[in-house]
Amino acid sequence: MCHALLQDPKFFRLLLRIDAELAGEARAAGCTCGGVLHRANYPRKPRGCLSEVRSEFRWRYSFCCNRCRQRTTSRSVRFLGRRVYLALVVVLRSIPQAPPSATGARLATMLDVSVRTLHRWRRWWRQQLPLTAFWQVAAAHFMPPVATAHCPAGLLERFAGNAADQLLRLLVFLTPVTVMPIAFGEGC
Repeated sequence: MCHALLQDPKFFRLLLRIDAELAGEARAAGCTCGGVLHRANYPRKPRGCLSEVRSEFRWRYSFCCNRCRQRTTSRSVRFLGRRVYLALVVVLRSIPQAPPSATGARLATMLDVSVRTLHRWRRWWRQQLPLTAFWQVAAAHFMPPVATAHCPAGLLERFAGNAADQLLRLLVFLTPVTVMPIAFGEGC
């Protein structure tokens, strides 16, 4: 399925371009106080990132106001808040797998996601995301409603296109969550 995307440098670079556009929109919107936003990116050590693009993923786009010093972090398709793993890893690894294939086993080893972390992510999809204001509004747009017990797979299925298109649309859909506090538990 989408797991091949975890090994596709072009897909990672597409995510980077989208994040650059989202950052441009955030900067153009300016600060609520009317001040000018200056780049104040902060470092990341993303897990689940291809080595070919790791250096490009080492920064999260963020800005600081020259007047009030308020920080503005742009929405992201690469990161879910302050989490260590990339958003696409959180989505794809949260989907329960059929009996492990050779590819699935290789990915699990490569990503080194602990069972506890996977359980925490699945709990977030099924219990915490549905309680957010974002989900309360967004869920109303799906008919029939998305069963949160089947998230993220049930949500991913709602987006049209091939596997790459579906994943990309889901990541864009989730961008409001990327700038909200989300409770996964520390270190995931």
